[in-house]
Amino acid sequence: MAAANAPITMKEVLTLPSIGINQQFITFTNVTMESDKYICVRETAPQNSVVIIDMNMPMQPLRRPITADSALMNPNSRILALKAQLPGTSQDHLQIFNIEAKAKLKSHQMPESVVFWKWITPKMLGLVTQTSVYHWSIEGDSVPVKMFDRTANLSNNQIINYKISPNEKWLVLIGIAPGSPERPQLVKGNMQLFSVDQQRSQALEAHAASFAQFKVLGNENPSTLISFATKTFNAGQIISKLHVIELGAQPGKPSFTKKQADLFFPPDFADDFPVAMQISHRYSLIYVITKLGLLFVYDLESAAAVYRNRISPDPIFLTAEASSLGGFYAINRRGQVLLATVNDATIIPFISGQLNNLELAVNLAKRGNLPGAENLVVQRFQELFAQTKYKEAAELAAESPQGILRTPDTVAKFQSVPVQAGQTPPLLQYFGTLLTRGKLNAFESLELSRLVVNQNKKNLLENWLAEDKLECSEELGDLVKTVDNDLALKIYIKARATPKVVAAFAERREFDKILIYSKQVGYTPDYLFLLQTILRTDPQGAVNFALMMSQMEGGSPVDYNTITDLFLQRNLIREATAFLLDVLKPNLPEHAFLQTKVLEINLVTFPNVADAILANGMFSHYDRPRIAQLCEKAGLYIQALKHYSELPDIKRVIVNTHAIEPQALVEFFGTLSREWALECMKDLLLVNLRGNLQIIVQTCKEYCEQLGVDGCIKLFEQFKSYEGLYFFLGSYLSMSEDPDIHFKYIEAAAKTGQIKEVERVTRESNFYDPEKTKNFLMEAKLPDARPLINVCDRFGFVPDLTHYLYTNNMLRYIEGYVQKVNPGNAPLVVGQLLDDECPEDFIKGLILSVRSLLPVEPLVEECEKRNRLRLLTQFLEHLVSEGSQDVHVHNALGKIIIDSNNNPEHFLTTNPYYDSRVVGKYCEKRDPTLAVVAYRRGQCDDELINVTNKNSLFKLQARYVVERMDAELWEKVLDPENAYRRQLIDQVVSTALPESKSPEQVSAAVKAFMTADLPHELIELLEKIVLQKSAFSGNFNLQNLLILTAIKADPSRVMDYINRLDNFDGPAVGEVAVEAQLYEEAFAIFKKFNLNVQAVNVLLDNIRSIERAVEFAFRVEEDAVWSQVAKAQLREGLVSDAIESFIRADDTTQFLEVIRASEDANVYPDLVRYLLMVRQKVKEPKVDSELIYAYAKIDRLGEIEEFILMPNVANLQNVGDRLFDEALYEAAKIIYAFISNWAKLAVTLVRLQQFQSAVDAARKANSAKTWKEVCFACVDAEEFRLAQICGLNIIIQVDDLEEVSEYYQNRGCFNELISLMESGLGLERAHMGIFTELGVLYARYRPEKLMEHIKLFSTRLNIPKLIRACDEQQHWMELTYLYIQYDEFDNAATTVMNHSPEAWDHMQFKDIVVKVANVELYYKAVHFYLQEHPDIINDMLNVLVLRLDHTRVVDIMRKAGHLRLIKPYMVAVQSNNVSAVNEALNEIYVEEEDYDRLRESIDLHDSFDQIGLAQKIEKHELLEMRRVAAYIYKKAGRWKQSIALSKKDNMYKDCMETASQSGDRELAEELLVYFIEQGKKECFATCLFVCYDLIRPDVALELAWINKMIDFAFPYLLQFIREYTGKVDELIKDKIEAQNDVKAKEQEEKDVIAQQNMYAQLLPLALPAPPMPGMGGGFAPPPHMGGMTGMPPMPPFGMPPMGSY
Repeated sequence: MAAANAPITMKEVLTLPSIGINQQFITFTNVTMESDKYICVRETAPQNSVVIIDMNMPMQPLRRPITADSALMNPNSRILALKAQLPGTSQDHLQIFNIEAKAKLKSHQMPESVVFWKWITPKMLGLVTQTSVYHWSIEGDSVPVKMFDRTANLSNNQIINYKISPNEKWLVLIGIAPGSPERPQLVKGNMQLFSVDQQRSQALEAHAASFAQFKVLGNENPSTLISFATKTFNAGQIISKLHVIELGAQPGKPSFTKKQADLFFPPDFADDFPVAMQISHRYSLIYVITKLGLLFVYDLESAAAVYRNRISPDPIFLTAEASSLGGFYAINRRGQVLLATVNDATIIPFISGQLNNLELAVNLAKRGNLPGAENLVVQRFQELFAQTKYKEAAELAAESPQGILRTPDTVAKFQSVPVQAGQTPPLLQYFGTLLTRGKLNAFESLELSRLVVNQNKKNLLENWLAEDKLECSEELGDLVKTVDNDLALKIYIKARATPKVVAAFAERREFDKILIYSKQVGYTPDYLFLLQTILRTDPQGAVNFALMMSQMEGGSPVDYNTITDLFLQRNLIREATAFLLDVLKPNLPEHAFLQTKVLEINLVTFPNVADAILANGMFSHYDRPRIAQLCEKAGLYIQALKHYSELPDIKRVIVNTHAIEPQALVEFFGTLSREWALECMKDLLLVNLRGNLQIIVQTCKEYCEQLGVDGCIKLFEQFKSYEGLYFFLGSYLSMSEDPDIHFKYIEAAAKTGQIKEVERVTRESNFYDPEKTKNFLMEAKLPDARPLINVCDRFGFVPDLTHYLYTNNMLRYIEGYVQKVNPGNAPLVVGQLLDDECPEDFIKGLILSVRSLLPVEPLVEECEKRNRLRLLTQFLEHLVSEGSQDVHVHNALGKIIIDSNNNPEHFLTTNPYYDSRVVGKYCEKRDPTLAVVAYRRGQCDDELINVTNKNSLFKLQARYVVERMDAELWEKVLDPENAYRRQLIDQVVSTALPESKSPEQVSAAVKAFMTADLPHELIELLEKIVLQKSAFSGNFNLQNLLILTAIKADPSRVMDYINRLDNFDGPAVGEVAVEAQLYEEAFAIFKKFNLNVQAVNVLLDNIRSIERAVEFAFRVEEDAVWSQVAKAQLREGLVSDAIESFIRADDTTQFLEVIRASEDANVYPDLVRYLLMVRQKVKEPKVDSELIYAYAKIDRLGEIEEFILMPNVANLQNVGDRLFDEALYEAAKIIYAFISNWAKLAVTLVRLQQFQSAVDAARKANSAKTWKEVCFACVDAEEFRLAQICGLNIIIQVDDLEEVSEYYQNRGCFNELISLMESGLGLERAHMGIFTELGVLYARYRPEKLMEHIKLFSTRLNIPKLIRACDEQQHWMELTYLYIQYDEFDNAATTVMNHSPEAWDHMQFKDIVVKVANVELYYKAVHFYLQEHPDIINDMLNVLVLRLDHTRVVDIMRKAGHLRLIKPYMVAVQSNNVSAVNEALNEIYVEEEDYDRLRESIDLHDSFDQIGLAQKIEKHELLEMRRVAAYIYKKAGRWKQSIALSKKDNMYKDCMETASQSGDRELAEELLVYFIEQGKKECFATCLFVCYDLIRPDVALELAWINKMIDFAFPYLLQFIREYTGKVDELIKDKIEAQNDVKAKEQEEKDVIAQQNMYAQLLPLALPAPPMPGMGGGFAPPPHMGGMTGMPPMPPFGMPPMGSY
């Protein structure tokens, strides 16, 4: 089955080697995966570490150096559990760490070894030992709790899993053990099931198990199920089963029926077994995973088989549930991390189609909300409804996958059912079922709520909304508002009904919520009105509201200065400060005025607040000089310093150190220039040296780099402040390498009495001038000499130190220095004391006090220089008596003995410790023979040779050289450059060698002569020794040496020596003779010693005479000799002779060379004879293979068939390939048929033109390569039937499909190729490539079939590839369809418009165009429809109404001159109030003289050029049109023009209404005059009432009286008198109440005046002064300070709480 259509999708998420995990650590014991969040890998090389892989970031593993035997990551959090065995015990130490917090949570030491452990819950670890199982919680201090003991069936088992049920009532432990003796390769699985409630165990056979929760129909409580897989061997049969049973069935409730199913293992997997089981709680599917990578999928409810496939070619050893995806992770030995998930799109069609299990398909679709079962579900619903099973139908609709039945039709269907008396209405049953299953949609929510509201059960609505059971909508809110406003508001908010929400908040006076909500939904209220309204009642709330406005996108809708003035007018300083601090945080230059303002206000009223503001450094653009002066006046000196920019001002302020925090002052110095800072520091020291010294020192420490160290030092030295210098340099010393700095610090420390610091610096510092420091310390004469000792000891002034200490009688420090500080310098101390003529007793005592710590060599040197060596006699003898083996001790002692002549020979020969070279050198001038004795003892070759040469002691030299037997020494003395070589050789020959009885000494001497290239002297010597009677006459080595020397120096004597001597190494000497090209002598030597093979080799290789060699071989008749002759013949190309010789020698060793030579010479008959001989002795594949090949070459096919039927070791595959390569196809066919190599046999048969047989062989081979070769050959031979058989087996492989297609097409076999592909569609393994390639072929050669093919198989096509093919072949309709299927709607739309004759379909194009992403295509579509389909352009525009720029559409149509064409579209979109649309429609209405629609358009949509339209129609011939013009003028506020136009048309009512709405008294009165002039008395009377508020009574009466219309004005006069009488009564009442309130407010107003005077100077001139008592004003008087409402409490330092803003 193609992977794309498989019900289970496999994906490689990660490979562990790709992130650095070594293959050797990918094992069950090293890798753990407790959940889908983490993988943990334990590494032991190159170092012990634990690698944690977060599956959200798999390419960023966390590697930590941790040593542990096991590591587990918590399933949910970054908690790591570690296990390690204690060394030397069987106990395990457990630890739990929180990686994020880097803290250890718990640890415990188990008394026995933990063989398996696992996180069974995120808070609990399961621990399995050899005997028991424990649970260990990570919470609290609890220790592991024993749960149960392991049963006997798990003894000697490897534990592979441990799980706990979801309700934690059941536990299962799983292990595996070796198989039964009858079938040991089948691993046995064992399981122990334990009940926590019953405390009982049950032993079962199972390899894998898992728990699940499942709700049985009719039982509201979920049942606990266990599923386990078994594979057992019984009575010769393998039984594989999957069981699903319920644990702890609930009494009286429906229970789960036990299920079981077969696990079918293919024959190749007979010994495979389950290793893991995972249950998908999302889909209720069981996944069984085997070791060899098989996956079985079963339904949990029915145990029905769903799917089986191999998911990994490598063994799987670890799995983990992927709970969020409903699948699982698996890890194999290669390190692949595989993810298996359900293919939502295909699993239901797979089950209903291929498995034909409709019931399972429906149930799974309902459980997992999966597509694919829609038709089945609808059909079932209709059947239940027809059977009046309304409850079952309701449940089916509620559980319908993807809510396909959750529609108004379903609700209407239930509503249409008549209600039976005494029964629940079906509609309520339906809604009740939906509520138990989840959330209702909008329509369902509205219908149910309507029922509930009608029954006045509001509490049900509240509960459902709280549980999120209803989908909110504006209609639902309107319905609920009739019973509960608060509940309706919640619904409006959820439904995003913005106008309704804002109206509701306004009713509740929750203005801040209006602001927040308006911002969220993009609504714009009147912010200034809201702020003023809130400010009257809640100042703090007004601050919050203002801050929220300031944070709005696009900036604050109200100016900051205006907001601030509103606060200050009400004396709300703190609120104004809080607001400004928040909004001025960006510190912008344009806010400079406001920054200065907030600082001035607070410096006068609350200085501590201003100080905090300045300290925060929030502002940088305010008036700094002004603020500096105010800070100084307010006592904020440090702030004043920061703001002053002139040195005199700074000096004036800085001396107030008593009121300035020292640290702040130090930091201020860091802001000054070097010169200003030093000037200010001088002033501070002048004012108060003692008091300000600490500040100056601290400043110098902090800013020494800016001020300059030299400047700081000069400052302190100027005031002679060594104390300041000491403290300053003490902080800088560690950073400086300046010798002068270090010296000054030492000097300052010494003068301030800091002796310990002097001692420390002289000991630790490497940078002071040692000479200068030494002189200073000597002059200072400190009571403690340790600083001087440090300097002199470190820098080599030990003699000066010793002299200083001795002359100052500080002998105690001399002893301390030598004994404790540096005993190594004791020789220098002793030398100086000797120079100072110190008593010897003190020196000896000093030496003895140090003893073994004293370096002897320099001590001896110092004493020897002063000729006082005897002074050390007692010291040296004391060391020797203590067992000292120090060479210097014994050297010194030896020198004393030699000088005293106290038996020196005995000392030189018996003392093993002295240095011969040193003592010998000492003796040379005193006694050369003693020097020889010393040199001989130490083997000092060069020194001995020199002293004997110098003193002519050649006999001693010769004896020494012979006895030494040292090649290098011999080389040196026999060097031609040695002037004394002749004398030495004479002594060696005459004395040394005759005296010697050692063969080794003789041999060494001979070798030395040979090395020195003295052959003639050596020959004479050896003839004297060997040929003449002597102790060495029969010496084997000397005889060899004599012959070899003769070979080298005098070859003419060699044959005589060979004949006279018998005791020499014949083989070796013979080889040397060969090398010296003395071949006859060598042949004689080999013959003498019966070395026939070597002899014949000389004849063959050196003398090069095969005839003599053959003659010699016949004479000696040895196989080895014949073998050598045969090889030589073979080398010379005498193959037949060589084969004859090999047969005589019975030699099979050279068969490879014989075979190669025979093939080159083409003597296969002889080769057959030879190979038959070889085969009798050697069983070599090469021999048998070559024999078959030789038979084939001489065309003896019968012998080949007989041979391969006999036992042989021939490599038949290679032989067959060789025969095939050399076109010996008949022989190759015999071989391939015998070895069943069907692939090669098929190719061979193709070469022999036997196509039917070739197809049969290819079928047996079943190889893609073979199928291709046979197929292509059949195509070339036009055997298309056979080619199709082959092709069907090739095209199922995706990689080979294209090659087959190209081969057919290149040869013009188009119909045959299409037939092949059509046949391939029905294959079980048909894949996407076949369907795609067939589509491409249809596009090229059968276009009439293309569309049908695309529609039938659109889900199985590689659409991009087919798109390219259709584009190339210009199949535009098919191309459009493919673009739609591939969601490339832009390309689909473009194709339709570019190729409309073939591709355009109106309904299809409407579906396409709404989905395009490129906006320009909308307008291209407009042009397209305008040009080709103008009659239906409105239909297309209505589809795009939400996406189009209506202005642009109108412009397009206007330019085209077809604006009326889209009138329906413009009417539909006019609600958006777009200017272009309004003007276009108004223009059309004017042309159509449709004044009603025109007036309606003007009323509802005001975005257009009103004056232009009015001017256009004010002279229209229709009266109503002119009225519309007047109406437009009225709306635009052009009252006179409107009235004039209405007067012209005698529309007096319009005139009066316009004058009234204008609010212009002059217009109204002019209209009265007009009516009088026109004699319109009734209009005059009417106008008085219509314009009642505008007309002055005196004017009205005057006009009426003058024009005798008083009767028409009298009703107006009566109304006016009545109104004004009522107003006077109200004023009198208000005045009385105001007088009563004035007295109560007078005192409060006086207090407010005092407060206002304090800050009035800070208010900007633009602000009005606060109202005084008794005066009117636009602002209410501020309340008393002591009782201010809305004033927040002052926090420390007077700052408002910043966090609240």
